[in-house]
Amino acid sequence: MEKTYKWDMADHIKTKDDVSGYLEAALEENDTGLLFQVIGDIARSEGMAQLARELTLSRESLYRSFSRTGNPSFTTVVKMLDHLGYKIEVKQKTA
Repeated sequence: MEKTYKWDMADHIKTKDDVSGYLEAALEENDTGLLFQVIGDIARSEGMAQLARELTLSRESLYRSFSRTGNPSFTTVVKMLDHLGYKIEVKQKTA
């Protein structure tokens, strides 16, 4: 019998370059559900309980918000990205 293991992206995010690349790839997909899941993966790699305390939000709320089916407020997304060292920028599309 073949043994399987649970694979979790959060276990493979080690550097700021990993975080940046993962966020950029998610943004290219134009899929908010994917983006929220990616932010959640990044948050878990940093330690969700600690982030929740620092952001004065509940850990359960963060897990729910940043799941594939989550629907965090824009304020929560901006707050989380800021805390992780990122900001949202708007650029005009190129043709």
